[in-house]
Amino acid sequence: MPGDWTDHLLEQWAARRPELDPAPYQVTARLSRAALHVARHQEEVFERFGLNRGEVGVLSALRIAGPRNRLSPTKLFKGLMLSSAGITSRLDRLEERGLVKRTRDPEDRRGVLVELTDEGARIVDEAVTANTAGERELIAGLSSEEIDTLTALLKKLVASLEPSGPA
Repeated sequence: MPGDWTDHLLEQWAARRPELDPAPYQVTARLSRAALHVARHQEEVFERFGLNRGEVGVLSALRIAGPRNRLSPTKLFKGLMLSSAGITSRLDRLEERGLVKRTRDPEDRRGVLVELTDEGARIVDEAVTANTAGERELIAGLSSEEIDTLTALLKKLVASLEPSGPA
């Protein structure tokens, strides 16, 4: 397989700093580049629905949250790895569009729940459906066996970075 951008970059660093071990960058630099391609693709797809990746993340979390499609803002920001301010601004935009609504938590008078509206469920379903074909295209260069191997390795890596599991 011919060299790629990462190989070129690491060769340049090795020439300037031969004492540095480039092995971690063989993985992390490629993960970063792949993530940029995925993000760009997803933004293009979600933009057709007037959404960005972050907003689809919120809508998706609510869509799979069970039969009532609702969660507390705290569960949302922890699960999506956001700050409290970050989730608030996303929820404000989504609420303005009628895709989510905030309601009082019946089990906690001080608490709030965020609930997916019917329109929110419709639009996230459409956006995720549109994105699925593109996701398949992004990994089209890999065989089924390679996808299985890469999946297992990425799960192992993420588990080592997030030892507590899902939020």
